[in-house]
Amino acid sequence: MKILLAHNFYQTGSPSGEDIVFRNEKLLLEHAGHEVIAFEKHSDTISGIVAKTRAALDTHWSSDSYRELRQLIGRRRPDVAHFHNTFPLISPSAYRACHDEGVPTVQTLHNYRLICPGALLMRDGRPCEDCVGGSMLPAIQYGCYRQSRTATAIVVSMLAVHRARKTYANDVDRYIALTQLAKERLVRGGLPESRIAVRPNGLTQNPSVGNGAGGYALYVGRLSAEKGVRTLIEAWRDIDFPLRIVGDGALRPQLETQSRDMRVPATFLGFQPRSEVIELMRGAAFLVIPSEWYEGFPVTLLEAFATGTPLVVSAIGALDELVTSEQHGLKFTAGDAASLRASAVRLLADEPLRVTMRHANRRLFEELYSREPSLASLLSIYEEVILARGNSPRPSAAVAGGARAAATTGLQRC
Repeated sequence: MKILLAHNFYQTGSPSGEDIVFRNEKLLLEHAGHEVIAFEKHSDTISGIVAKTRAALDTHWSSDSYRELRQLIGRRRPDVAHFHNTFPLISPSAYRACHDEGVPTVQTLHNYRLICPGALLMRDGRPCEDCVGGSMLPAIQYGCYRQSRTATAIVVSMLAVHRARKTYANDVDRYIALTQLAKERLVRGGLPESRIAVRPNGLTQNPSVGNGAGGYALYVGRLSAEKGVRTLIEAWRDIDFPLRIVGDGALRPQLETQSRDMRVPATFLGFQPRSEVIELMRGAAFLVIPSEWYEGFPVTLLEAFATGTPLVVSAIGALDELVTSEQHGLKFTAGDAASLRASAVRLLADEPLRVTMRHANRRLFEELYSREPSLASLLSIYEEVILARGNSPRPSAAVAGGARAAATTGLQRC
């Protein structure tokens, strides 16, 4: 099968799990023998007033992306196009380019950008759904994108234009929501329910299970407000157990100061390569995910399942849906330091429970999120949209024997 895989990378200083998922799925398809045609844009190119002005215009409709994609499709003739992030440089013009060339289109929705200008369904540190299913004027009022009313107005106008011309209803054959919770909100936000499949992210690598003998707890992720790291630091001031924090972001100086002032036994490790993150996961007593927004499907959660690492997660959004309490980890009230502290202390004191969770998490990974079920569910979606256009997908020799026939566990059809 020929797959056009497209993604707008975020700025290097603000890497995202979406970038990792794009690379993972590219490798997943290539290893299975499929031909992947990559179409990539990089937000690092947005520098200076001219580039920023052009990017603002491209957010609505990028003539460059439309032209480049039509030319690429004309040369390579893919069976299907799969988009991850199109904001801001690729733009919805990419859907129209595929539509005009007769190529079915799939869009993975890693966040809530199509129904929330800020993409997170969050405002002032807490979940917000004021714009879901209604006017987006509140987003402009509160400057939900980059804390700027002007920047937010640009995103709102882009969404309004493409809603009016029914881009999202007509030019995308299938959306992929990462969880059932995300699907429900996307439908309430106006996306057609019949075009949304629920399919989780997966991992291409198969790390071994750790033993948690490193003598530390672990956090991996951006150091930003919605990730709940301030709550984590506050919770840890009364816990006499090392905490390692992997990642970077605007809040790092503030968090390091907070940690020193509270005498928290935390070590800030900055960005680490994925191989090192996996090793840290394997040695951790447990991983803490203290997010205060709904999350999409964190890559760190997948890595924890794969390495068998027990979890302490906030009971909110996707985390609440994906983690079964007492089986895969313990939950706490999002934004509540005392609740987080209680869950962490309890798990630290119960080694047999951590061992049980380690086995359960690895089994879950193998059943739902490892290479085989992930590939099978993705190909199932591709084949469905291709067949709906009256075409026949070109199978890969590596896949023909088993991957597509494998269980489509983790994929829910509307």
